[in-house]
Amino acid sequence: MNKIAHSERLHIAFIGRRNVGKSSLMNRFIGQDLVIVSNVPGTTTDPVKKAMELLPFGPVVLIDTAGIDDVGELGQKRISKTTKVISESDFVILVLDSQTDLSEHEISLIDQLQKFQLPYLIIINKSDLGIKYELVEKLNQLQLQHHPVSCINDDGIFQLKEKVAKLLPADEELPLVSDLIKQHDLIVLVVPIDLGAPKGRLIMPQVQTIRESLDEDAIVVIAKDKELRAALDKLKVPPKLVVTDSQAIMKVNADVPDEIPLTTFSILMARYKGDLQEYVKGIVRIEELEDGDKVLVAEACSHHAQEDDIGRVKIPRWLRLHTKKKLEIDVKSGHDFPDNLDEYKLIVHCGGCTLTRKMMQTRIKQAKYMGVPIVNYGVAISYMHGAMPRALEPFPEAIIEWKKISKF
Repeated sequence: MNKIAHSERLHIAFIGRRNVGKSSLMNRFIGQDLVIVSNVPGTTTDPVKKAMELLPFGPVVLIDTAGIDDVGELGQKRISKTTKVISESDFVILVLDSQTDLSEHEISLIDQLQKFQLPYLIIINKSDLGIKYELVEKLNQLQLQHHPVSCINDDGIFQLKEKVAKLLPADEELPLVSDLIKQHDLIVLVVPIDLGAPKGRLIMPQVQTIRESLDEDAIVVIAKDKELRAALDKLKVPPKLVVTDSQAIMKVNADVPDEIPLTTFSILMARYKGDLQEYVKGIVRIEELEDGDKVLVAEACSHHAQEDDIGRVKIPRWLRLHTKKKLEIDVKSGHDFPDNLDEYKLIVHCGGCTLTRKMMQTRIKQAKYMGVPIVNYGVAISYMHGAMPRALEPFPEAIIEWKKISKF
């Protein structure tokens, strides 16, 4: 955690038509020549990301994108990627060329940004060449504020950084575990050695929970699932909370006395980045699955699959055992849902630790729009292993949803 992960930084996208100087502006914004710059339109093909510290705001990720007016079949794919970047960003810098008129591409884009209430700035680049009168007149007619910059002589670059830092949406400061504990509380974290994690490392939700607990001046005890019972026996007082890896929920649920609150790292992440109540609602669909139904297991990150991989092997096995149905289960990795999302009866999503909250929320909205129920790994696993509603009891809002569906 010495370096703040991309998933914990606000994302700022540089967008605009081809050859308006998006890459040059991002280089000047960063203060180094990171992105390839060329006079040839369409030089930037795939989104390029760079983490930086934007003072006085803090850590951010800048994203250079392909032109929104790209052409041809390949160009349309690039535009699609740019559109996706916009939907997942926290702030947008729309770059215009000082020598051209405001195009229909840009007007449409501004309408989308306003519709989705996404904060943005309009930047007129190449101001050293002068600014076309018709461009300024059109922006004024539409009551759109704009700011001139020049990547040649750095005019307006410092002021641009100041404006962005002031306009960035404030961090929501959503709690992972801090609202469940207080100073001097004892919290036990059950951390099996995850075969999918690089040797010598913990997975991100475990590290974040440790960090946040320490920030609250809580006392953190960490044990593997096989040592949990011995660890509990050695404690003079019962812990305020036990948090376990979802894959060990059956054993931990049996080992932890009923009076001690228990949940999982994945359920913590469900509340932190996703929508825990929506995931609880999705439990109903597990019971409604029929022979031949398609289920999507969605992993946000790509990793080398182990022999007993949680997404590719264990969850499909548990779903078939629990439902006793012949299900068609697809496992997809990456930041994009498949185009045929409406064919699935249920989405079982990973914790999303590599996604920003905005990205995870966008995926949940996509699922809701297509009418496909969604749960995350932790919620589904805890339910199928008989740990509900216990794993939800630390979260009153989730228990309310559980009571609504628990009659099925």
